[in-house]
Amino acid sequence: MTTAEVAGLLVDFGRELEAQGAAQVGGSFSGDADADELIARSSNAFLIGVLFTQGIPAERAWSAPRELERRLGTLDPRYLAEHPEAVRRAVQTAPMLHRFKETLPRWIVSAADRLIQDYGGDAARIWPPGSHVIDVTERLAVFDGIGRKKAVMAVEILVRHFGVELSGRECGQVAYDVHVRRVFLRSGLADEDSREAIEAAAARWCPGSPGTLDLPAWLVGRQWCRPRLPACDSCRLSGACARRVHLNPTGVGVRPHSAERKTSPDRSFG
Repeated sequence: MTTAEVAGLLVDFGRELEAQGAAQVGGSFSGDADADELIARSSNAFLIGVLFTQGIPAERAWSAPRELERRLGTLDPRYLAEHPEAVRRAVQTAPMLHRFKETLPRWIVSAADRLIQDYGGDAARIWPPGSHVIDVTERLAVFDGIGRKKAVMAVEILVRHFGVELSGRECGQVAYDVHVRRVFLRSGLADEDSREAIEAAAARWCPGSPGTLDLPAWLVGRQWCRPRLPACDSCRLSGACARRVHLNPTGVGVRPHSAERKTSPDRSFG
Protein backbone atom coordinates (compact mmCIF):
# COMPACT_ATOMS: atom_id res chain seq x y z
CA MET A 1 0.00 0.00 0.00
CA THR A 2 1.30 3.47 -0.92
CA THR A 3 -0.29 6.89 -0.92
CA ALA A 4 0.48 7.14 -4.63
CA GLU A 5 -1.60 4.01 -5.24
CA VAL A 6 -4.64 5.33 -3.40
CA ALA A 7 -4.30 8.63 -5.25
CA GLY A 8 -4.16 6.74 -8.54
CA LEU A 9 -7.36 4.87 -7.72
CA LEU A 10 -9.13 8.10 -6.83
CA VAL A 11 -7.92 9.83 -10.00
CA ASP A 12 -9.11 6.89 -12.09
CA PHE A 13 -12.53 7.08 -10.44
CA GLY A 14 -12.63 10.81 -11.13
CA ARG A 15 -11.76 10.31 -14.79
CA GLU A 16 -14.57 7.75 -15.09
CA LEU A 17 -17.03 10.23 -13.63
CA GLU A 18 -15.84 12.97 -15.97
CA ALA A 19 -16.20 10.68 -18.98
CA GLN A 20 -19.77 9.94 -17.87
CA GLY A 21 -20.55 13.61 -17.31
CA ALA A 22 -21.69 12.60 -13.86
CA ALA A 23 -24.01 14.87 -11.89
CA GLN A 24 -23.74 15.16 -8.13
CA VAL A 25 -25.15 11.74 -7.25
CA GLY A 26 -24.31 9.33 -10.02
CA GLY A 27 -26.24 10.22 -13.16
CA SER A 28 -28.68 12.50 -11.37
CA PHE A 29 -28.76 15.52 -9.12
CA SER A 30 -32.01 14.90 -7.30
CA GLY A 31 -33.32 11.52 -8.42
CA ASP A 32 -36.32 13.35 -9.92
CA ALA A 33 -36.42 13.87 -13.69
CA ASP A 34 -38.37 17.14 -13.55
CA ALA A 35 -36.06 18.65 -10.93
CA ASP A 36 -32.98 17.58 -12.88
CA GLU A 37 -34.41 19.01 -16.10
CA LEU A 38 -34.91 22.40 -14.47
CA ILE A 39 -31.34 22.41 -13.18
CA ALA A 40 -30.11 21.54 -16.68
CA ARG A 41 -32.01 24.28 -18.54
CA SER A 42 -31.94 27.10 -16.00
CA SER A 43 -28.66 28.58 -14.80
CA ASN A 44 -30.60 30.46 -12.11
CA ALA A 45 -32.12 27.21 -10.83
CA PHE A 46 -28.62 25.72 -10.69
CA LEU A 47 -27.41 28.67 -8.62
CA ILE A 48 -30.34 28.30 -6.23
CA GLY A 49 -29.57 24.59 -5.95
CA VAL A 50 -26.02 25.46 -4.90
CA LEU A 51 -27.46 27.63 -2.13
CA PHE A 52 -29.46 24.68 -0.82
CA THR A 53 -26.50 22.24 -0.74
CA GLN A 54 -25.74 22.58 2.92
CA GLY A 55 -26.94 20.62 5.91
CA ILE A 56 -29.39 18.38 4.02
CA PRO A 57 -29.00 15.39 1.66
CA ALA A 58 -27.79 16.32 -1.81
CA GLU A 59 -30.88 14.92 -3.51
CA ARG A 60 -33.17 17.06 -1.39
CA ALA A 61 -31.05 20.16 -2.02
CA TRP A 62 -31.09 19.77 -5.79
CA SER A 63 -34.83 19.08 -5.88
CA ALA A 64 -35.52 22.32 -3.98
CA PRO A 65 -35.40 24.73 -6.98
CA ARG A 66 -38.18 22.79 -8.73
CA GLU A 67 -40.36 22.78 -5.63
CA LEU A 68 -39.63 26.44 -4.98
CA GLU A 69 -40.69 27.25 -8.54
CA ARG A 70 -43.86 25.22 -8.08
CA ARG A 71 -44.75 27.07 -4.90
CA LEU A 72 -43.95 30.55 -6.22
CA GLY A 73 -44.86 30.08 -9.86
CA THR A 74 -41.51 31.50 -10.97
CA LEU A 75 -37.79 31.70 -10.25
CA ASP A 76 -37.42 35.05 -11.97
CA PRO A 77 -34.81 36.93 -9.93
CA ARG A 78 -36.78 40.17 -10.05
CA TYR A 79 -39.75 38.49 -8.44
CA LEU A 80 -37.54 36.82 -5.83
CA ALA A 81 -35.79 40.07 -4.97
CA GLU A 82 -39.03 42.04 -4.71
CA HIS A 83 -41.04 39.47 -2.72
CA PRO A 84 -38.87 38.31 0.21
CA GLU A 85 -41.88 37.41 2.33
CA ALA A 86 -43.28 35.17 -0.41
CA VAL A 87 -39.90 33.46 -0.69
CA ARG A 88 -39.78 32.94 3.06
CA ARG A 89 -43.26 31.39 3.09
CA ALA A 90 -42.42 29.15 0.14
CA VAL A 91 -39.34 27.79 1.89
CA GLN A 92 -41.12 27.36 5.24
CA THR A 93 -44.38 25.84 4.00
CA ALA A 94 -44.64 22.21 5.07
CA PRO A 95 -42.79 20.19 4.11
CA MET A 96 -40.08 22.79 4.58
CA LEU A 97 -37.56 22.97 1.78
CA HIS A 98 -34.63 23.36 4.16
CA ARG A 99 -33.98 23.14 7.88
CA PHE A 100 -32.33 26.59 7.74
CA LYS A 101 -35.80 28.06 7.43
CA GLU A 102 -34.81 31.68 8.01
CA THR A 103 -31.37 31.66 6.41
CA LEU A 104 -32.22 30.10 3.04
CA PRO A 105 -34.89 32.67 2.14
CA ARG A 106 -32.43 35.47 2.86
CA TRP A 107 -29.77 33.80 0.72
CA ILE A 108 -32.20 33.36 -2.16
CA VAL A 109 -33.34 36.98 -2.08
CA SER A 110 -29.75 38.22 -1.77
CA ALA A 111 -28.65 36.04 -4.69
CA ALA A 112 -31.52 37.30 -6.83
CA ASP A 113 -30.57 40.89 -6.07
CA ARG A 114 -26.91 40.26 -6.95
CA LEU A 115 -27.93 38.56 -10.20
CA ILE A 116 -29.95 41.62 -11.16
CA GLN A 117 -27.30 44.13 -10.16
CA ASP A 118 -24.21 42.37 -11.53
CA TYR A 119 -25.33 39.83 -14.15
CA GLY A 120 -28.46 41.14 -15.80
CA GLY A 121 -30.57 38.54 -14.01
CA ASP A 122 -28.77 35.59 -15.67
CA ALA A 123 -26.49 33.34 -13.61
CA ALA A 124 -24.86 31.98 -16.79
CA ARG A 125 -23.05 35.31 -17.03
CA ILE A 126 -21.11 34.31 -13.92
CA TRP A 127 -19.37 31.57 -15.91
CA PRO A 128 -19.17 32.57 -19.60
CA PRO A 129 -17.13 30.11 -21.70
CA GLY A 130 -13.43 30.87 -21.61
CA SER A 131 -13.50 32.28 -18.08
CA HIS A 132 -10.74 31.23 -15.72
CA VAL A 133 -11.59 28.77 -12.97
CA ILE A 134 -10.29 31.14 -10.30
CA ASP A 135 -12.43 34.02 -11.57
CA VAL A 136 -15.61 31.94 -11.61
CA THR A 137 -14.86 30.54 -8.15
CA GLU A 138 -14.38 34.04 -6.79
CA ARG A 139 -17.57 35.34 -8.42
CA LEU A 140 -19.60 32.53 -6.89
CA ALA A 141 -17.91 32.71 -3.50
CA VAL A 142 -19.09 36.26 -2.81
CA PHE A 143 -22.77 35.25 -2.95
CA ASP A 144 -24.34 35.05 0.50
CA GLY A 145 -24.70 31.36 1.33
CA ILE A 146 -22.09 30.05 -1.12
CA GLY A 147 -18.55 30.85 -0.02
CA ARG A 148 -15.44 29.04 -1.19
CA LYS A 149 -16.44 25.45 -0.44
CA LYS A 150 -19.66 25.48 -2.43
CA ALA A 151 -18.13 27.67 -5.14
CA VAL A 152 -15.42 25.07 -5.74
CA MET A 153 -18.06 22.32 -5.95
CA ALA A 154 -20.19 24.36 -8.36
CA VAL A 155 -17.27 25.04 -10.69
CA GLU A 156 -16.47 21.35 -10.92
CA ILE A 157 -20.09 20.52 -11.72
CA LEU A 158 -20.20 23.19 -14.41
CA VAL A 159 -17.11 21.72 -16.09
CA ARG A 160 -17.76 18.02 -15.52
CA HIS A 161 -21.51 17.76 -16.06
CA PHE A 162 -22.54 20.80 -18.09
CA GLY A 163 -19.42 21.01 -20.22
CA VAL A 164 -18.76 24.69 -19.54
CA GLU A 165 -15.36 25.45 -21.06
CA LEU A 166 -13.28 27.13 -18.37
CA SER A 167 -9.55 27.71 -18.50
CA GLY A 168 -7.11 27.06 -15.67
CA ARG A 169 -8.33 23.67 -14.47
CA GLU A 170 -4.94 23.23 -12.85
CA CYS A 171 -6.12 25.95 -10.46
CA GLY A 172 -9.32 24.12 -9.55
CA GLN A 173 -9.78 22.44 -6.20
CA VAL A 174 -11.71 19.97 -4.08
CA ALA A 175 -14.39 21.34 -1.78
CA TYR A 176 -13.52 21.35 1.92
CA ASP A 177 -16.46 19.04 2.53
CA VAL A 178 -16.72 16.60 5.43
CA HIS A 179 -16.89 13.56 3.11
CA VAL A 180 -13.87 14.71 1.11
CA ARG A 181 -11.91 15.48 4.26
CA ARG A 182 -12.71 12.09 5.79
CA VAL A 183 -11.52 10.23 2.69
CA PHE A 184 -8.32 12.27 2.34
CA LEU A 185 -7.44 11.79 6.01
CA ARG A 186 -8.35 8.14 6.36
CA SER A 187 -6.73 7.08 3.10
CA GLY A 188 -3.46 8.86 3.87
CA LEU A 189 -3.72 11.48 1.13
CA ALA A 190 -3.52 14.20 3.80
CA ASP A 191 -2.30 14.26 7.39
CA GLU A 192 -3.93 17.47 8.58
CA ASP A 193 -7.55 18.57 8.57
CA SER A 194 -7.32 22.10 7.27
CA ARG A 195 -8.49 23.59 4.01
CA GLU A 196 -4.91 24.37 3.05
CA ALA A 197 -3.71 20.80 3.70
CA ILE A 198 -6.59 19.14 1.86
CA GLU A 199 -6.23 21.45 -1.14
CA ALA A 200 -2.44 20.97 -1.20
CA ALA A 201 -2.94 17.20 -1.24
CA ALA A 202 -5.37 17.43 -4.17
CA ALA A 203 -2.93 19.63 -6.09
CA ARG A 204 -0.09 17.23 -5.38
CA TRP A 205 -1.86 14.07 -6.48
CA CYS A 206 -3.77 15.50 -9.45
CA PRO A 207 -1.80 18.61 -10.50
CA GLY A 208 -3.42 19.00 -13.92
CA SER A 209 -6.92 19.28 -12.47
CA PRO A 210 -7.15 18.91 -8.67
CA GLY A 211 -10.92 19.29 -8.84
CA THR A 212 -11.12 15.92 -10.58
CA LEU A 213 -10.76 14.40 -7.10
CA ASP A 214 -13.75 16.27 -5.66
CA LEU A 215 -16.70 14.12 -6.73
CA PRO A 216 -14.97 10.72 -6.37
CA ALA A 217 -13.81 11.58 -2.86
CA TRP A 218 -17.30 12.84 -1.98
CA LEU A 219 -18.93 9.68 -3.31
CA VAL A 220 -16.44 7.39 -1.55
CA GLY A 221 -17.07 9.26 1.69
CA ARG A 222 -20.83 9.08 1.28
CA GLN A 223 -21.13 5.48 0.11
CA TRP A 224 -18.28 3.59 1.75
CA CYS A 225 -16.08 5.70 4.03
CA ARG A 226 -18.93 6.49 6.37
CA PRO A 227 -18.40 8.11 9.80
CA ARG A 228 -19.53 4.92 11.50
CA LEU A 229 -19.17 1.36 10.24
CA PRO A 230 -17.21 2.18 7.08
CA ALA A 231 -17.53 -0.44 4.32
CA CYS A 232 -13.80 -0.69 3.72
CA ASP A 233 -13.76 -4.07 1.99
CA SER A 234 -16.19 -3.01 -0.75
CA CYS A 235 -14.75 0.50 -1.22
CA ARG A 236 -13.18 1.61 -4.50
CA LEU A 237 -10.00 2.40 -2.56
CA SER A 238 -9.85 -0.77 -0.48
CA GLY A 239 -6.72 -2.18 -2.09
CA ALA A 240 -4.55 0.80 -1.20
CA CYS A 241 -6.27 2.79 1.57
CA ALA A 242 -4.44 3.24 4.88
CA ARG A 243 -7.80 2.67 6.65
CA ARG A 244 -7.18 5.19 9.39
CA VAL A 245 -10.82 4.88 10.36
CA HIS A 246 -10.29 6.48 13.77
CA LEU A 247 -9.98 9.82 11.95
CA ASN A 248 -13.49 11.20 11.75
CA PRO A 249 -13.71 14.94 11.06
CA THR A 250 -16.99 16.68 11.77
CA GLY A 251 -18.38 20.16 11.26
CA VAL A 252 -16.39 22.78 9.40
CA GLY A 253 -13.01 21.62 10.61
CA VAL A 254 -11.00 19.94 13.36
CA ARG A 255 -7.67 20.77 14.86
CA PRO A 256 -4.56 19.61 13.01
CA HIS A 257 -3.62 16.16 14.20
CA SER A 258 -0.90 13.59 13.94
CA ALA A 259 -1.55 10.80 11.50
CA GLU A 260 -0.86 8.36 14.31
CA ARG A 261 -3.36 9.40 16.96
CA LYS A 262 -7.04 10.10 17.32
CA THR A 263 -8.12 13.62 18.16
CA SER A 264 -11.38 15.31 19.07
CA PRO A 265 -13.21 17.80 16.86
CA ASP A 266 -12.62 21.46 17.56
CA ARG A 267 -16.14 22.65 18.29
CA SER A 268 -15.05 26.28 18.09
CA PHE A 269 -15.13 26.10 14.29
CA GLY A 270 -18.90 25.68 14.33
